[in-house]
Amino acid sequence: MDYPLATIRHSAAHIMAAAVKKLFPDTRFDIGPATEDGFYYDFDMSYRLTPEDLPKIEKEMRKIRQSREAFVKIVKTRREAEELLRSENQTYKLERLADIEEDQEITFYECAGFIDLCRGPHVEHAGEVKAFKLLSLAGSYFRGDENNPMLQRIYGTAFSNEKDLKQYLQGLEEAKRRDHRKLGRELDLFSFSEAVGPGLVCWHPKGARVRHEIESFWRQSHYDNGYELLYTPHLGRSGLWETSGHLQFYNEAMYAPMTIDEHDYYVKPMNCPFHIEVYKTARRSYRELPMRWAELGTVYRYEKGGVLHGLLRVRGFTQDDAHIICTPEQVDTEISEVLRFSLEMWKAFGFTDIRAYLATRPPKAVGDSSRWEQGVEALQRAVREQGLPCTVDEGGGAFYGPKIDLKITDALNREWQTTTIQFDFNLPERFEMTYIGSDGEAHRPYMIHRALMGSLERFFGILVEHYGGAFPLWLAPEQVRVLPVGEKFIDYGAEMTNALRKSGIRVALDSEADTVGAKIRRARQQRVPYMVIVGGREQENSTLSVRNRSEGELGNMTLEQLTQRLTTEIENKQ
Repeated sequence: MDYPLATIRHSAAHIMAAAVKKLFPDTRFDIGPATEDGFYYDFDMSYRLTPEDLPKIEKEMRKIRQSREAFVKIVKTRREAEELLRSENQTYKLERLADIEEDQEITFYECAGFIDLCRGPHVEHAGEVKAFKLLSLAGSYFRGDENNPMLQRIYGTAFSNEKDLKQYLQGLEEAKRRDHRKLGRELDLFSFSEAVGPGLVCWHPKGARVRHEIESFWRQSHYDNGYELLYTPHLGRSGLWETSGHLQFYNEAMYAPMTIDEHDYYVKPMNCPFHIEVYKTARRSYRELPMRWAELGTVYRYEKGGVLHGLLRVRGFTQDDAHIICTPEQVDTEISEVLRFSLEMWKAFGFTDIRAYLATRPPKAVGDSSRWEQGVEALQRAVREQGLPCTVDEGGGAFYGPKIDLKITDALNREWQTTTIQFDFNLPERFEMTYIGSDGEAHRPYMIHRALMGSLERFFGILVEHYGGAFPLWLAPEQVRVLPVGEKFIDYGAEMTNALRKSGIRVALDSEADTVGAKIRRARQQRVPYMVIVGGREQENSTLSVRNRSEGELGNMTLEQLTQRLTTEIENKQ
């Protein structure tokens, strides 16, 4: 029988729990659901699990599979369920039992001596779980609350056949090789320091080079698309955050205030209130709108230590933020332009597989219903115009406006949420934003929040993994490395290095007393796109022997020929 993957994986979680119970009889169990990529189970036991225990648990799981132990559904009354769980000392399951509504059926599933409070469904017997693998260990607070006990979590995955499992595991190995934290160290791009603080990034020269190129492209693209750039402070008085509502609704993510001149100040978690204050410095006319204001604004948000993850989840980050302030009549055009611009940017960085996710009005929302309808319709039309596949999340919008999220797919076929285009009917009201219309009366403008990359830090982490550290030439921190074959050719190499640098190429000279083979290996390990080898023949003929990272030997070129090739490739964002 063909079972859905979720059923296979949930059944594998139960088989794993049964194996754990055989090996560690004093274990107390919480939950073991299927996930998008596999399954996990949370355990409370006196024994501290290590990675070396996973093969032992797998061995026990294979025994259960070979025995073809049946999954048996058992229906119990609430009282019977409570008695069973108390007799087994399953305190976590007792709490989960209390979550079940009075009119709901209470079911257990038993397999291989393990009986679990569970809705199901499951496969018929353990032999139906044909391909599985335990992957890793982690800690997890009961119900996700750090005030509750810390449990031990085992992650695993399961597939309907060994071929799919093997393909998935190969993908995991490739993801490990591309892990931006690992490559960040190897390529000397960035670091984190306990002395500085968790979640706060220190950019190294090579990482800063890539970031500079991203920012330069971002700024010029915004100017070309009719935006103006702003710079705003890193902190603001408490009154600003009271007006915006952040102190009321977002306080847990904000850092404690500092007192300056008897006023409380907060480091900013968002840029929007500052942009609004700029808007309010003058009386605005409909003739000035739309205003498209963008900022690479660094913000600070408190994230729990357990969720910090390299560049992908940090406490200080730079948002590529923008706010569009427009009239109701301009909404359709502005939304269409924002979406077109977003896709243009993503394609420049090599991402073409993009999906849209549209979130509509929730039950509790601010703003007139007609504004919500107009906003949703404008987002829908823009998505249709661009021909994007779109998933609608009915009622999934924020209370202050509908939004579109764009998700990109990387080289490993993983989806990343990136661009957000968000209507906001809340802040214009809170800050009493107005413009004078053609009728001479004051009107409330529409406000659209927009971030293309989300944050430079997270985007950089995604880029590193997408390219495996081998950035395209236009982004590479070091575009060319010159490799003299011996000490007596270092001067010629230095001359070529200087000439390339004057042409705007990022170039370095490897003058180490090493073989040319060792120098080539070093350059390849650093993912340098071009290597230029210089020796006696090259010096005599005023040429360069050129190697490309992906194409190999390109033969001899003059300095002018190489410079032209590099310049063209850079201009074409290759």
